[in-house]
Amino acid sequence: MTIFSALLLASAVPAAEPAPADRAAVMAPLNALFAAFEAGDSAAMLAQVYPDGRVTASGLRGDGASNVRQMSWTQFAGRVTPQGAFQERISGPRVAVDGDIAMVWAPFVVRAGGRVVNCGYDHFDLVRENGNWKVMNLTFSSHTSGCPTQ
Repeated sequence: MTIFSALLLASAVPAAEPAPADRAAVMAPLNALFAAFEAGDSAAMLAQVYPDGRVTASGLRGDGASNVRQMSWTQFAGRVTPQGAFQERISGPRVAVDGDIAMVWAPFVVRAGGRVVNCGYDHFDLVRENGNWKVMNLTFSSHTSGCPTQ
């Protein structure tokens, strides 16, 4: 990260954590989203998101080249099935709220069949509409090595 991008990020992200009730409200749809992934329940997943929002993954191909993939939540829902269920856990999420927008940044680990399959960082942006938070977009990095095993 360059000094410029660090300063930009520091000025763009509220320094203080939101109040515990606000933090819990922002985290609620994410917790429901993770439960839907684990259950392989695409309908439950879509209830937590704006279906036309985006899921963007950044990782490396087998040859080491960068690989950025994008899809809508609706397209991603097609991959969330009981046969394709997976467990995603985040830790130490940083939450920022400004009015009716929020973001969550956290490291994650994904397990399938009880085994770690990838890890990285999640960045969720959320919008509150009519008092309810929904996930607009998810952007994440994806690594298959160097992941925590616990």
